[in-house]
Formats: sequence, structure tokens, C-alpha cells
Amino acid sequence: MRILVVCSGNAGYISPFIKEQADSISALGNNVLIYPIIGKGILGYLINLKNIKKKIRDFKPDLIHAHYGLSGLLACFQRLVPTIITFHGSDGYILWVRILSKIASRLSAFNIFVGVELKRRIKGHKRNTIIPCGVELEKFYPIEKNIVRNQLNFSDRGIYILFSSSFDNAIKNYPLAKKALEKIQDEINLIEMKGKTREEVNLLLNACDLLLLTSISEGSPQIIKEAMACNCPIVATDVGDIRWLLRDTVGCYIVSFDPDDIAEKIKMAMEFSKNVGRTNGRDRIIKLGLDSETIAKKIIAIYEKVLNKN
Repeated sequence: MRILVVCSGNAGYISPFIKEQADSISALGNNVLIYPIIGKGILGYLINLKNIKKKIRDFKPDLIHAHYGLSGLLACFQRLVPTIITFHGSDGYILWVRILSKIASRLSAFNIFVGVELKRRIKGHKRNTIIPCGVELEKFYPIEKNIVRNQLNFSDRGIYILFSSSFDNAIKNYPLAKKALEKIQDEINLIEMKGKTREEVNLLLNACDLLLLTSISEGSPQIIKEAMACNCPIVATDVGDIRWLLRDTVGCYIVSFDPDDIAEKIKMAMEFSKNVGRTNGRDRIIKLGLDSETIAKKIIAIYEKVLNKN
């Protein structure tokens, strides 16, 4: 099959989870081309419509797979080939984006939601399913903590916590993380995950005592799955599909938005990291079938279903 992937390119790069999913689908024998949308707001996106139509004529895809509601809406404005949309998170939580995503979800040939709550918020037509993005287990894997700490020049006895994103991302709620850490007397190094390569993130997940996620909302956060793949302890707010992902994984803790609760769970995770070490999160990822190849096969099955109908 020939698949044209449409997604935002405004950051100057393609979101890693979109690029990795496209690569996984390509590795299974499909011809995948990514079209990055450059432009912000509705008008910024609409400017790309002419170029997308030209790309369709040149590349001759069997279908379009758009990521996020705005990209999906743009892709649906062409009627040359069917459009599949994956909704990731912000589609259902930012009001004006949610409204446009709802429109897109009714124009598409098929909708993929990364989580149950996101599906509930957007709804769309009946041609839909829930498929979280997969994690590349070859890129995210356990490494001995002391080896990685030595490589990163971390102190053997220091306490290191990896924050789930950049501090200035409002949705990720860094102020709440800061309030919680202020309640802990231990000296803690909170590491901002900003501008890191995939290789660097893997090293940090193995070097740190735990991953901290205090997000206001999420769809199906990749960083949680990546931390699980590295067997890294986790403290996270109950958003998106995190409760389902972690379930009874020992060393991982679901918290409220109360700084005291978060501080208490951080202490528990630190104690776990000190006395036990690592979780069995990787086994949980494999059991759930959330490796990139398994997810790619599920998506390809959706492609075939849509094309057979058309």
C-alpha cells in the first residue's frame, strides 16, 4: 500500500511517535511518505490544501493517515482518497480544537483514538477503534543504572527525577510538580525533558530514580510507555489511559492533583528505587501488545478494511 501521512511540521521536525509509527508501517512492506503541514491556525493549515492535492496526484497514495484533528480536517477537505485520522490528546481537551476535531471525525473514512476518554470526548461516527501508539522496544530498554549514571556524570548517591516534558508546557503542569518537590526535604535533581534525542531519553529513564508526570490532561502518553519499557518507576496523575497502562505495576504510583499526595508517592517511588531498583513495566508493555510492530500491524489492518470497503 501507498500511505500519505499528514501531520504538523511546525516544530521543525516530525513528532517522534508519528515518525516511528510511519517507519514501523513502512518496515512491514508499505510505501509511506510524510507530508508536514507548515502553518498555524485554520488559515495556516488551509494554505496547504493545494499542495496536499498535488502530493496526492504525484505520489498516488491509496489513502491518507492524518495525525491530530486539525491535520485530519485539512486532509478530509480533499476527496480524492479516503482519510484515516488518529486523535492523540489535545484534540479533545482544547475547546476550539475539539470542535474542529469533531467535524473532522465525521468527515473521515475511519477514526483511531489513542484512549477511551479521548473517544468519549470526540465521538465521531461508528467507524472507529482504540489503538494507542506503540513504543519501540529496540530504542527503549533497561540498562544498569550505575553504568548510565557514570556515562552521564550523575552522582551515584544523588536523587534524580525525570520530568515528563519541558517546564514551559502548560498542559504538563510543572508548577504542580514544583510544589510537590518543595515538600520533600531531600535534595532532588529534577531534569527537564526538553530538546533530548530518543537515545538521550532512554539513558535518562535508566539513570533516574523515577519519572514524574503531573499533566492536566493526556491521551496515551508515550513517555509513560517508554519509561515502562525501561522498567523505570513512575509517579503520574490519573489522566488519559495511564491507569490502564500501569494497572498493578509495582513501583508505579497514580496520584491526585494534591501536592501532598504527589510528594508522598514520590517518596514511596524513591524508596522503591533505592531498595528494589526497577519495575516490571517492560513485561506489561509486551503483554498489552504495545510494541511498535504489533501496533503497526493493527493499523495496517485498518487500512485494508477501509480500502476493501472503498
